[in-house]
Amino acid sequence: MSTPNQDCDRWLVGIAWRLDRLRWIPDEALTHIVLEQGECVSAYTNGEAPTLTGRDATDRELAAQLCATCPVQDECLELELRTAGERTFGVWGALAEDDRRALYPHWRQRGERATDLVDLCEDVEEGEGQ
Repeated sequence: MSTPNQDCDRWLVGIAWRLDRLRWIPDEALTHIVLEQGECVSAYTNGEAPTLTGRDATDRELAAQLCATCPVQDECLELELRTAGERTFGVWGALAEDDRRALYPHWRQRGERATDLVDLCEDVEEGEGQ
């Protein structure tokens, strides 16, 4: 029998595995996809932005409601994890910030991302000139 923490960890690991298919897509491409196809972009530009309360249950409900029909939840989540990491806040990729903070270590364990390779290449280029 599993504990609630084990169930949560399995859920988070499953999300991290699902995001692996996006690991080599550059940040610019993910940004373009989210801005072009994200449901929240339309909601924000066509109406009043939702208010985040900081209370887990409410923010989770907001994430579920706002992102329910969004076709780019994974792309949004991948982009937020790359750009904000553990300093994330608000609702991104259908997850409230506490859920994303809990996901972050599982996501990082999955390995390099396109952004990591850009940073690595820049470090190598800087080292070659010395």
